[in-house]
Amino acid sequence: MPSFTGRCHCGETEWTVELPEESQAHVLCHCDACKLLSGGETTLNQIVPKDALKITKGTLKTYTYSGDSGKPVHCYYCPNCTTHPYHHQTVMGDDLIVVRTGLLQGSKSFKVAVEIYGKDRLGWQPEVAHTFEGPPPS
Repeated sequence: MPSFTGRCHCGETEWTVELPEESQAHVLCHCDACKLLSGGETTLNQIVPKDALKITKGTLKTYTYSGDSGKPVHCYYCPNCTTHPYHHQTVMGDDLIVVRTGLLQGSKSFKVAVEIYGKDRLGWQPEVAHTFEGPPPS
C-alpha cells in the first residue's frame, strides 16, 4: 500500500500514513472548529484506520474538545509549532482517525473527494465537490 510522509512546520515531528489509491483524496471540512484550529477556511482530511499512521519522529501532545456529537475529539499536535497531524473523533469508534492530508508530501496532486459541514462554508467559497451539510453519513 502506498505510504505518504508528513512533517510539522518546525520539523520536530514526522509521520507516515498508508493510503490506498481510493483514499488519496482530500475531504474538505468547513466546520467552525477546524477554522479555529487551523486559521483557514477549510482543513484537508482523510479518514483512515488508526494503524495506518505511524509517528516516526517526535512526540505529540493532545488537546480535547467536545464535538457536535457531544463526544470527545482528541487533537494531536506538535508541542513546539502546534501543527495538527491528526485527530480522533471518538464518535467514530476506536479504530478510525482523521489525518490532515494537506500536510503529506505528494498531496498537492490529490483531488477533492467530498466536502463536509457545508452549512459552515464561507459565503465566497465555491462548492468544488459533493457536499454534506454536516458530517459525512456513517
